[in-house]
Order: sequence, then structure tokens, then C-alpha cells
Amino acid sequence: MSDFLTAVKTVPLRESRKPAIVEVVSTPDEVLEPPQQSQTSIKSPEEALQLLEARSDQYILTDVLQYLHQAQDQSFNIRVPGATSAKMINELVNTTVQDLWGSDDENRKLLVRCLKSVAGVGAVTTRLKLLLSELQNQKRTTISSNSTQPLRDTLSVLAHVLDGDKFVQDVWSDVSNLVRREAQRRLLWKEFVSSIGSGKIVALTAQAEDTLKDVNVTVSASWLASGSSYSSWLGRNVATMARTVSQADEAAWKAIAQLFGKGLSIGYPGRIVEAIHDNLTLSEDATISPIQALVAHLHGHEQRQLLECTFKFMSERCAKLQDTSSNPESVGKQTSHLRSATALLSVLVKGNEPMADRLVAWLTDPAVNSREPFAIRRVALAVIAGDEDRLQDVLEKSMQTFGEHLFIVHTPILQQEVIAQVLLLASGYVHRAQPMSLFMLVRSSTHLNAVSSRLNASSSRARFLGMVVGMALSDLIDKPGQRMEFDLEEARTQEAQWYRALTRVNDNVAVGDFEEMRATFARKSSRLVPQTTQSPLGKNQRKKAATKEIKRAPVKSQTEVVGPRVVEILDGSDEEDDLVPYDKPDEDPEDEDEDPTLVNRNKPRAPVYIRDLIAGLNDKENYERHHLALTHAAPLIRRKSSFGKEVSDHAIELSSILANLGDPFEIDNFIELRLQALIAVLLSGPAEMAPWFARQVFDGDYSLSQRTTLLSVLGLGARELAGFKDEDDLNPAPQSTDFPSKKLPERLHKLYAQEKTPLQGITQRLEQSMIQPMALQAADSVSGPNVLKVRTFSSRMDVEKKRKKAVPNALAKVVADSFFFPLTGRWWANMNAYGANNVHFQPFLLTTYIKTLALLLHAAGPGTLSLPQMTGEFWDLLLSVRTNALGDAGVLEAVLFAFMTLLEVNEDKRRIAEEHSRQLMETQEWVDMVFEKTAGGDEESERVRMLAAGVLLKTKDVVEKYQRLLVGDMLDY
Repeated sequence: MSDFLTAVKTVPLRESRKPAIVEVVSTPDEVLEPPQQSQTSIKSPEEALQLLEARSDQYILTDVLQYLHQAQDQSFNIRVPGATSAKMINELVNTTVQDLWGSDDENRKLLVRCLKSVAGVGAVTTRLKLLLSELQNQKRTTISSNSTQPLRDTLSVLAHVLDGDKFVQDVWSDVSNLVRREAQRRLLWKEFVSSIGSGKIVALTAQAEDTLKDVNVTVSASWLASGSSYSSWLGRNVATMARTVSQADEAAWKAIAQLFGKGLSIGYPGRIVEAIHDNLTLSEDATISPIQALVAHLHGHEQRQLLECTFKFMSERCAKLQDTSSNPESVGKQTSHLRSATALLSVLVKGNEPMADRLVAWLTDPAVNSREPFAIRRVALAVIAGDEDRLQDVLEKSMQTFGEHLFIVHTPILQQEVIAQVLLLASGYVHRAQPMSLFMLVRSSTHLNAVSSRLNASSSRARFLGMVVGMALSDLIDKPGQRMEFDLEEARTQEAQWYRALTRVNDNVAVGDFEEMRATFARKSSRLVPQTTQSPLGKNQRKKAATKEIKRAPVKSQTEVVGPRVVEILDGSDEEDDLVPYDKPDEDPEDEDEDPTLVNRNKPRAPVYIRDLIAGLNDKENYERHHLALTHAAPLIRRKSSFGKEVSDHAIELSSILANLGDPFEIDNFIELRLQALIAVLLSGPAEMAPWFARQVFDGDYSLSQRTTLLSVLGLGARELAGFKDEDDLNPAPQSTDFPSKKLPERLHKLYAQEKTPLQGITQRLEQSMIQPMALQAADSVSGPNVLKVRTFSSRMDVEKKRKKAVPNALAKVVADSFFFPLTGRWWANMNAYGANNVHFQPFLLTTYIKTLALLLHAAGPGTLSLPQMTGEFWDLLLSVRTNALGDAGVLEAVLFAFMTLLEVNEDKRRIAEEHSRQLMETQEWVDMVFEKTAGGDEESERVRMLAAGVLLKTKDVVEKYQRLLVGDMLDY
């Protein structure tokens, strides 16, 4: 009989094992005492490893975890690299997690504490890779919820192990205190930096979550899968460690700098720098020493990234630094936000010679600093204003760059304006410190050649900058009767006076303190409204939500009349016959609800003030209030823009809210309503708001769809300013259609429906208007010579053009400086910074960007003064994306349409032949190649061939007419 029973597993019973039920008698005082930590009977690491490998029961595993957690000061420590600790961590990750992760919180905490080490993080990530590979290799039909449980548990373990702002500090403490050999410490920290500071964990976690979603397993989004959240966590850990490390600990600072520099390569350097400033520079107990020690141990390219991210951080946190007004009276005033920005930048640069040199290099490179607003350049110059040598270096390099012939001809006008601003600001500081130095520079050939080259330039904007710089420098060194003056209207404008006032800026006299700096840049605490992830609210659900809000507010009832009671007695009965009774009110659909408690009598009203509109747009819980705010946003903004400063004071805040606005309730015509509101904000102050929108397209933290929306706002708003106002297409209003009677849900409708955007509709109409005359002319030439024709008829388009009244073009005054040049200038700045690995090369966004520039050029018209400069920059930009256009049909169509528009708007063909001969020949050759390689057959290819044929006809007309003028350049080409 004994052979029938065979032992499968033997579990040793210990004397310390407690019975299942124990009677406990305690007094009230004993209950309040904290529980004592239990003592385990495990005597050695080998015994603990044997129990882990045997997969003992939960009680024994709890004792093992307590032993591993308590045995930190003995000869063995699980956080110290070694053969035994590696085996233990491997068993904990591969087996113990599966056995204990679903148990009580105390066991989970013990397990997480044992894995908070370099080896622990490595083991968890390796286990995650293995489970992910196994799940991906399985067939989808064989995957069940139980089979994915180990992967979900491992994801949860990794999130708990890395959680907290002191994780990096604890790991460094273990590495520096427990590891004896220096070489082993360096290798161990290098491994930790490689696993934590890179994007491996983010990519692995995101891949695991996507795999689970593909097999229909519900999983909540983890912060580890978000690069932005992970970078913020890493920045907080670096800041926490920097605040606790001694200034004399050189090894610790090198370790911090190594991790910080590695974290910048994740892809979200702005988030890391933002967390550093929030938790290290702007904290309540902040001092200068930690951040300066961190900056001193960074490499050169890391210091440059920190500097550029700090500029972006300041401009994002303080909207006043993005002010683009050109009021000459306010430019000389140093406000609190300028003092605070100067103080924050001084913390990074003070006492750091390499950092100051990089600030000088940033100031003298217009391709880089043109991405930031003018106030940031002003702050940067104020920081180095006390260093005469570096200030002189900035002045000389800026003057040399400002006067280069190639820079004047080929550089975007935005960068030319930036270098002029830096030059004038530096001139003022140098004149106050060393007047003779500025006198010698102005009298030198460098300055004289710069001004003369500017005055001889073909671009009116380049000539304007040469005039204002020459007059401003002459005001500083020449006597009143000998100063340079230009008796032109351009030299007397407000903008010219603003440029000349830059030499009087002196921000070196006052620098903000820490309190003022925190008040300006510290993150404002606000109540976060939870975003709903459920389906949109139905009608009854919206009523219930509104009714609950009403029930929360106590209703004050009045039971007696307050004050004197006045009773008027009328004894005449004739007047009662003259009273007309009211009609019976219409039935209220709200009263038809079966539940009378759901009737909402306190309905929200349409917003009357901008602050009410902002509150309604931010309200994501009350559907009716949010819907009313969005519906009345555009009319309210347009009505308020005509008087007062209510819109202008809140324009940037309102634009940011609308640009980031989601659609939690899936409101009908949401995209059109938001577009109308954004256009209304743009038109409230186009000179100030258009550069802000252009900056957000390139530097804002927006998705592709949001960036295209901002581009549409610029294009549609510019056309409305130019007089092309069509309510149905340019600024679409909500319209009800009878067909189709039912639509798919909004997210599916956007996926499958091929609807025209307003920009696409305008583009197609312009294509037809430009190509149709050429088609009619070709048909007319085929019908025979004009001598044989009895009568010629005018085309319908010519007749309509004669009948159409001229509309004032308000866009022509601001299109170059506010719309066109900010878009092209930031494009080249991003190209220089990121190259072809740029989000703006995404086909859909690139198509929208090119079409927007083409629409701006068309709306400005042939009479725009800045048309030559706009043509040159736009032509160079189009030729630079020829390779991208060949890879996508949408981009190719946009480029051909832009070429067609460019040649159509420039009516002076001789100027094109003289100034843009090489671009003309390159365009003709490339479009000819596109026309030959594009095979017809489908609608898209036919449209491309039609546009290519139109561009070829226009280019050949110019070449044939001015071929004698082009013959010299053609021989070189």
C-alpha cells in the first residue's frame, strides 16, 4: 500500500510557523503600538536561494523576502552584484513575481524593494522582452487572458520598481557605498545609465501595451510608455539627486551629468529641462550651487541643448516673453518678466566660461536664435552685458554677418531681422561701455560695406534693415547735424522707430531675484479635470449630469416678504377689458421626460465676456456649457474685437485653449466651429497673432492634425483679410444636409470619408481659374488665325473680372512680416537644426504647409511690395523639397500648384528672368521630367499632369520671350 503514495514535493515545517487561528488578547494601549518586524529563521543566502528555487508557499516566500530586505548590513546584499544575488534576482523575476504579485500589498512592497537595483531593473526588462517575444510568436486564436497575465504582471512590476523621485538617488547610494572597486562602480553605473537614460524602457513598454491591445486585452496606459512622462520622471530624479549630493563629491556629479546627458537623447529634452527647473531651480529651497555644478559637468553639446531648452521653457511659461509689439516707447522698459528671465539665465551662465561662449555663439547664429522671440535675445544679451570682450565679439560677428552679400541675397528675411536686432542691442551696450570701440567699428569698411550692400539690394525689406541700422548707429556716434537720415516714408514708420530704439535698451541695471523668478516661471497650480474615455453622453445622461450639478448647490428659499409691502387698489373694471391674455406657451420638450428630477431649469447661458468663454471651453464636465461656449466663440470674439482690449489681452491664452481643444462630447461640426474661433482670434490682431500661430506650427507641442489646423487658420484668415471672403468655403458655417441621413461615428467617419478641407477646396478652384484661360487660349489657337474669325467673344471669366468691384487688400500690409516670412524662416531654422528627420516632412503636413504658402502669395496679390523677396524665398523652398515631392503624390501636386501660383502672381516676367533665371531653368527641367514620368489613367495622375503642363507653358513663355536675357545664365547652367 505504501507504493501507491509517492511524494511530489517536500516542504520543511518550521517551529516558528504560526497556526491558522490564534487567539489574541490585547489591551487598547497595545493595539496602538506599531507592529514589530518579524524575525526570520533563514540563516544564509544559500538557504534563501534554495527556498526560492523550490517555489515554497506564500508564508515561506514572505520570510525569504523579509530576510533579503533586512540583510542589508551583513556580508550579503542582494543589491550588490554577485553570483548569488544574480541567481536570486533571476528567481524573483521569473517565478516569485508569478506566485506573489497577486497577493497582499506587503509582499508586493518587499518584492519591489528587492528589485530596486541595477541588476533588478535589468532582469525585469529582460523578462519583459522574453514574454513579449513569446506572445508575439503565438497564434492569435490560442492567446487567452491567462496567457497574457505574466506579461501584465511584469509591466506592473517594472512600473512599481521605477516609481518615485528618489529611485536614482537610492541606486547611486547603493552603487557608491556597497561596491568597493572603482572600476566596478563605473561599469555598473554605465550599465544603469544605458538602461534608464535611453528610450529602451519606453519603447519596450509601448510595444508590450500595443501587443496586448492587438489581442483584445484591456490594459491601462502606463506612464512608462509615454516618452514625455518618462522624461519628466527622469528629470525629477536627476533634480532630487542633485539636491542631496555634496559639492565636493566629484564622482556623484559626474554620474548625475552622465545620466542627464543620456536622457536628453530620448527625444523629449524639453521635458527633462522643465523638470530640472521646476524641482531644482524654482523650488522653494532652491540655491544656485546644484544647478551650476550640474551645468559645469555637462559636455558641450549637452550644454547647448540645455541652453536652447531653457529658452523654450521661459517663452512657454511666460506668455509676455512672446510679445511681438513694435511700440518704440515700451521697448526700453525692463519689466518683471524680463528681470526674471535674466535671473534664470544668469544662474546657468554665471561663472561658467564655456556656457557663456555658447551663449555668444547662439546670439551670432541667426539660423538658431530666430526660433525664439525677441525678448529671449534681449535677455541673452543682458546676461553677457557685463563681459566687454564677449559683447565686443557679438557686435563684430553680427556686423560681419549682417553685411555679407550672400547672406543678404539668400537668407530668409526673418533671420536678417534677427541679426539686425542683435546688432543694435549689442551696439547700445558697447557704446555705453566703450564708446570709442563702437566709433571705430562704424567708421570701418565693414560697416560701410554692410550699409551700402543693403541699400543696393533688390529686396525692399533688406533695404529697410540697412536704413534703420545705419540711422541707429549714426545716432550713437555722430553729432545732431551730421547724422544719417533718409527722407523716406519707410524710415518714419513706427517699426523703424522701434528698431532705432533698440540701442537705448539697458537691462543690465536690474536682475530679478529668486522670489520674482518663481512668481514668473513656477508652474501655476490648477485643478485638473479628468478626461472621460467613455462613449459620448446621450441626451438623458447629459440631463442627469446637469441635474446633479444643480442638486449640489443649496437652494435658498424665501418664506416671507422683506421690506414694506405696497398694495395698489384699483376699483375700475373697464381697464380689465383692455388686457390681452398671453398665448399658451409652447410645450417644453424637457417636460416630456418621465423622471421630473431630470428636468434642468437652470440652463447655462451663452457667454457674454471672454473670460466666460474661456471658462466654458475649459469645462469638460458640463456638456451644455461647453457646447454653448464653442458655438458662440467665433461671433463673440469678432464682436469684442472691434472695441476694447478684452480680446487682445486674452488672445494667446484663448488661442492656446482652442488649439489644444479636444472633442470629449463629439459635438457636431466641431472642427468647423473651432476653425471659425481660431480665425476670429487671428483677425482680432493679425500683426501680433499671425507670428504666434506660425511659431506654434513648428515649435509647439501639437499633433499633426493640430498643426494642419493652425496652418489652415493662417491661410483662411489671410484670404479673408485680402477680401476673398466666402462664408461657405473659406470660413465654413454649420450646415444641415438631408443626405446621408445617418453617418458613421465621428472617428470612423473621419477615417473613411473623403471630405474636402477648406484649403483643398480653395486650391482646386484656383487651379481651375489658372488653367482654364490657358486651355481656352489653346483651343482658340487651334480654331484658326484671328483674321479668319468674323467675331470674337470675351470669355466669361474676363467679363466677371470687369464687373467685380475692387476690394481693399488689408493683407498686403502685413502678409510678409506677419504671415509669410515667419513661416518660411522657421522652416529653414528647423531644417538647419533637425535636417530631413523632421516631423514637418510628413506628407500630409508638408502638403498643407506648401498650399498655405501658395494661398498667402496668391492672396497678397501682384501689388505687394515684398513680392520679390517672398518669391525668392518661396522658390528656394520649393526647389529644396523636390526629392520629397517625387515620393508622394499629394506633395507633388502641392509643389506643382505652388509653382503655378508663383508664376501667376508675378506679372513682371522680365524681373523673373533677370533675378530668378537659375530657379526658372531648374523648375522647367524638373517639371518636364515629372510630366514625362507621370502616367495618366486615374484622376490623381491626370491632375498632376495637368498642373505640370500648366507650369511648363508658363515657364516656356518666359524663356521664349526673354531668351536673349537668359542666354548667359543658360550657358552656365
